[in-house]
Amino acid sequence: QGLKPIVSTESPALIFGTTTKLASDLPATDSFLGKNKVPDLQKLFQKADGLPVHLKRGVPDKLLYRTTMALTIGGTIYCLVALYMASQPRSQ
Repeated sequence: QGLKPIVSTESPALIFGTTTKLASDLPATDSFLGKNKVPDLQKLFQKADGLPVHLKRGVPDKLLYRTTMALTIGGTIYCLVALYMASQPRSQ
């Protein structure tokens, strides 16, 4: 009887009716990508001005940083106050 293939060698039926498109068939994407900003941002972030990376872009970064710090400190204080109140016995 010899060696017979266990699995069929025919290709399976097509599940989805759409065919794949090659990248060369797609339209040019230059029109909607715009200018590449990465080199400009690399120059900005790699400049040796002594600022940490999270504050390099000026006022918006400082505002976000200070807001985050205020919320963190406020939340810590709120948690400590809630823990203190929960640890006190209730008066009846």
